[in-house]
Amino acid sequence: MKVAFIGLGVMGYPMAGHVQKAGHEVCVYNRTQTKADAWVAEFGGTKATSPALAADGCDVVLICVGNDDDVREVVIGESGAASTMGEGAILIDHTTASATLAKDLDGMLSSKGIGFMDGPVSGGQAGAVNGALTVMLGGLESDYAKAKPVIDCYSRFSKILGPAGNGQLAKMVNQICIAGIVQGLAEGLNFAMQAGLDGEALVETISKGAAGSWQMENRHRTMLSDSYDFGFAVDWMRKDLGIALDEAKANGSSLPLTELVDSFYGEVQQMGGGRWDTSSLLTRYTRKGK
Repeated sequence: MKVAFIGLGVMGYPMAGHVQKAGHEVCVYNRTQTKADAWVAEFGGTKATSPALAADGCDVVLICVGNDDDVREVVIGESGAASTMGEGAILIDHTTASATLAKDLDGMLSSKGIGFMDGPVSGGQAGAVNGALTVMLGGLESDYAKAKPVIDCYSRFSKILGPAGNGQLAKMVNQICIAGIVQGLAEGLNFAMQAGLDGEALVETISKGAAGSWQMENRHRTMLSDSYDFGFAVDWMRKDLGIALDEAKANGSSLPLTELVDSFYGEVQQMGGGRWDTSSLLTRYTRKGK
């Protein structure tokens, strides 16, 4: 297929690379053109100087940018992708954004005969690099069937969860669950250190039981070594949790634990950890006051 990929950040850069390596014809766009130049040098394909030029004549347009405003700009702003997409083309937004935006874009694009799916991802930078992301999608099954060969290039699992907006709602649940798990792990490891337990031996043991999780398996070593300069940034997690908390107010959900952990991430930001990995919640105990 002819594919455009808009947004070459830590997630988009490798995702677009997987699509190109799978044999699709990929044109990329990034606000910082040097990043697009580097991508073309590494993977081949072509680059464009605007989202509209990248999307022109494409079967599938993929977006992975920062937030709602960024998505609006690259889709319906001046020189946005929607201005050149043809009838029957499909736009998939992999940005973690609001469900309201997804529904709005679905309405705008469907009136032009353009398919739309919101498809936020889970798996982090490592999942993007390894082509092993989980993609939660909102949209039409027919659009999903057409675009699945492209989505499969960078995912290990993807699923349509209902109409446009449901992908974003699913990602909110994903982040709500992660927030509670990481806080529990931070408290547990701090308790272990205060009690004089061997952290490595402890995790080797309890990870084989009901307490085991992806976070425990993949983050305990770096947490024990007080290393956080990698991974999914606290700034982005707070953005995601803010979206979830706003949605909870709208639908009447109670998220007391999420509110609490969000405030804890605020403390990490105040410590200068906005770009630290989300597992840095442990620093509230180990670095505070130092």
